[in-house]
Amino acid sequence: MAPTSPAKKAAPAKKAAKPAAKAAKAGKKGGKKAKGVESYKLYIFKVLKQVHPDTGISSKSMAILNSFIADQFEKIAAAAQQLSRVNKKPTLTSREIQTAVRLVLPGELAKHAVSEGTKAVTKYTSA
Repeated sequence: MAPTSPAKKAAPAKKAAKPAAKAAKAGKKGGKKAKGVESYKLYIFKVLKQVHPDTGISSKSMAILNSFIADQFEKIAAAAQQLSRVNKKPTLTSREIQTAVRLVLPGELAKHAVSEGTKAVTKYTSA
């Protein structure tokens, strides 16, 4: 029996690096560098120190906030992707992100987020 939703396509296999590229990488000081796990912990900590300079945060609390932010990012990205598909546009622009933020975040929080996002985009384009 066929599934009702379209099957996910498998990602294409990555091609092996050329031997010369491997040799160049091996020649660097320190050898191979292990990939770090991406997180928002540094940014959470910076914002905490801006708001409450003398307040700390436990590792469990930091992990919870990190998960929360990652989850919100996923929701906003999914909403923006859906908007892009509905409008038959192949590119995600700041407009799709802004609309997705308005859809995902409630009321006043969405207004503040849109304001901060607009400010960041303006700063980026003017620099």
